[in-house]
Amino acid sequence: MTHLPTTKQLRYFVALDQHEHFGKAADACFVSQPAFSVAIKELENMLNIQLVDRTNKNVTVTALGREIAKQARVVLRDLEDLVDIAKGNQQPLTGQLKLGVIPTIAPFLLPRLLPALRKAYPDLKLHLKEDLTERVYDRLMDGELDLILIALPYELRNTAEMVLFDDRFYLAYQQKTAFIDPAHYSVSTMPSDSILLLEDGHCLRDHALSACNIQNADKVSSITATSLLTLVQMVDADLGITYLPAMAVHSQLLKNTRIKTMPMDARSSRQIGLVWRKASTRQDEFTMLGEFIKKHYQPELP
Repeated sequence: MTHLPTTKQLRYFVALDQHEHFGKAADACFVSQPAFSVAIKELENMLNIQLVDRTNKNVTVTALGREIAKQARVVLRDLEDLVDIAKGNQQPLTGQLKLGVIPTIAPFLLPRLLPALRKAYPDLKLHLKEDLTERVYDRLMDGELDLILIALPYELRNTAEMVLFDDRFYLAYQQKTAFIDPAHYSVSTMPSDSILLLEDGHCLRDHALSACNIQNADKVSSITATSLLTLVQMVDADLGITYLPAMAVHSQLLKNTRIKTMPMDARSSRQIGLVWRKASTRQDEFTMLGEFIKKHYQPELP
C-alpha cells in the first residue's frame, strides 16, 4: 500500500514554503516548533527526498521542494472544494468564509457592512485578511482565501468577477495650496512633482493615474505614501495634491484636516468588486454576498 502525505503535513510544508522560517511557520499553523519540525521531517522521510536545506540561521526550500509545495497547494485547494461540494445542501452564508480585502477598501466599507451582515447571517464565520491586491489574489489562487474584495480593473486569471459599484475619484488639496488654483484646475498647468500617490504595489496608484488621465510622469512626485492616512497627512501639509476614492472622502479620514475635495469627471473612477476562483462551487453563495453588499453599501453621491 502506498503511503500518502496527510493534509496536516502538506499544510505545514506550504506554510514553511511561505515563511521560510520554522518558528514563523509553526506559529502560523498554531503548533509548537518541535512538533512542526517533526511533521516536516516525517514528510521528507515518506517522500524520500530533501524538501529544505537547513542551516543555523536560514531555511531554504529546495528546487524540488518548491514543486512539491506548489502541488500541495493544489491538493489542499481541491480538498477544500470537496468540502464545499458537501456543503452545497446547507444554508448559504453559513460556516467559515475567508475573505481577502485590500487596505484602500477595508476601513471604509467593512465598518458599515459587517453589523448588517452579522445580523442577517449570524451563523457565518467571516475570517478577514487585509493585504495588497497581488497578495490576496495569490492567496485566493492558492486556496488560502475563498474570495477577495478588490478594486478593478486588475489583471486576473482563472477567476470570476462581480462588479458591485463605481467608486469615483476626488481631487484632494490643502485649502491654501500653492500647487493649483482649484477654480481653474488642469493637470497640464500643475508644477512638476506635485501629484502625491501611494507607493508601487497599491492598485489605487495605477487606478488614479489611469482614471484621472495623468499622462505626464513629471507631474508625479517621487515621494510616495505607504497608506491613505499618510497620503492625507502629506496633502494636509501641502506637500502636493492627490486623488482619493469617494469611499475615503466620505469617511472620517479627512476629519480635522484642512483638505478640500472636488469630484472628478464621472468617468474618473475605479470599480469595487468581488472575485473568486472560476471553478468554485460556491459561486451562487458569493453572488448572494455581492448582492447583499450592493444593497447595504450605497456609494454617496458628490
